[in-house]
Amino acid sequence: MIKRFYRKYEDKFNRSEDNLLHFASWMCAGLCIGFVVGLVGVAFHLMLEWATEFRTEHPMLIWLLPLGGLAIVLAYRLAGMEKDRGTNFILVAVRSNEAVTIKTAPLIFFSTVVTHLLGGSAGREGAALQLGGSIASSFGRTMELDEKEERIMTMCGMAAGFSALFGTPLTSVVFAMEVITVGVMHYSAIVPCTVAALVASSMSQAMGIAPTAFTVADIPTKIAMETGWSVGLLGILCALLSILFCVVMEHTGHAYRERIKNPMVRVFVGGCIIIALTYLVGCRDYNGAGMDIIIKALNGDAKAEAFLLKILFTSLTLGAGFKGGEIVPSFFIGATFGCIAGPLLGLPATFAASLGMAAVFCGVTNCPLASIILCIELFGFKGTGYYALCCGISYMLSGYYGLYSEQKIMYSKVQPEFINKNVH
Repeated sequence: MIKRFYRKYEDKFNRSEDNLLHFASWMCAGLCIGFVVGLVGVAFHLMLEWATEFRTEHPMLIWLLPLGGLAIVLAYRLAGMEKDRGTNFILVAVRSNEAVTIKTAPLIFFSTVVTHLLGGSAGREGAALQLGGSIASSFGRTMELDEKEERIMTMCGMAAGFSALFGTPLTSVVFAMEVITVGVMHYSAIVPCTVAALVASSMSQAMGIAPTAFTVADIPTKIAMETGWSVGLLGILCALLSILFCVVMEHTGHAYRERIKNPMVRVFVGGCIIIALTYLVGCRDYNGAGMDIIIKALNGDAKAEAFLLKILFTSLTLGAGFKGGEIVPSFFIGATFGCIAGPLLGLPATFAASLGMAAVFCGVTNCPLASIILCIELFGFKGTGYYALCCGISYMLSGYYGLYSEQKIMYSKVQPEFINKNVH
């Protein structure tokens, strides 16, 4: 009787054993990746904080920006990575299992710190994705994993890098799984990515780095139709703003490459342009990531032109060849725009700034689930329905534009139709 029972359920027992082995393996992998990438992420975070403080104390450092650009281009040239595609290559690595060299990690670490130190307008998350992805991918090759397992390892690294810098582990996990191919999520990566993100985040906190979070006043506690309409209108405007940001980023980089063929001349000229613009606007609000301006906007204080100037500064910086990310600039653009546009739509400036911050992030990354979870981790559970509405509208109406040209959107945004196309 026992033998008949065993034969009947033998396949299920074998599958259960395989699942337990995979579970144990990926738990260990997640712990290792989270620890290693967490350490690097903590060092990277501290270096960026130092760079920002030092630049603020020594504003004349901006005059060295063109020379810093030359150092960045030269470093990539010496490493044989002149044609580096940044975050786009990490997306390709996961989808097509292309090898990511470990040289990416020190290069992006150095070049992003230089960009922030000398006043380029850039974020940090693109560097975090590249740092984590390259380290984890190298781990996978060292362990001689198969093609599918290497992809999961790379996603673990992405989640850990993002989590170490922002302290938002749930957003990091979903973003790493969602951003590569919108509409298709590799759920097999959820356990190792979650473990890696939690370990990296806990390491950051253990080192005294507080997770990114904001206190937003005037978030409505009750659902009201009038507020819903205003939030929806803001979502439409944020979708248009997302398209503008992506188009300007794409065309600025293209214009640089068309007019200045030599990358060293290009980055030097780009640095000179940023210096000129900084003195032209008469302030340093648009140099670096701009987290202080984001905080001001979330407190209801923003200049009317701030979002447009940040688009200009960021596109001119990254298009010239400086390194960094685009997501924190998208936070800046969305928060300052929401702070200005919200009161015109009948929304409190503080609440509208938080809506704009999330909705523009959603529009430029095409990651609605990650955007909604980000709102919960950054702002709390209050007003979640409004955040979901604003992000959903921004995602739907931002078309097939995005910051990452290698990102694929598998299904239409307006109907259940398979399209499998790259973003513009």
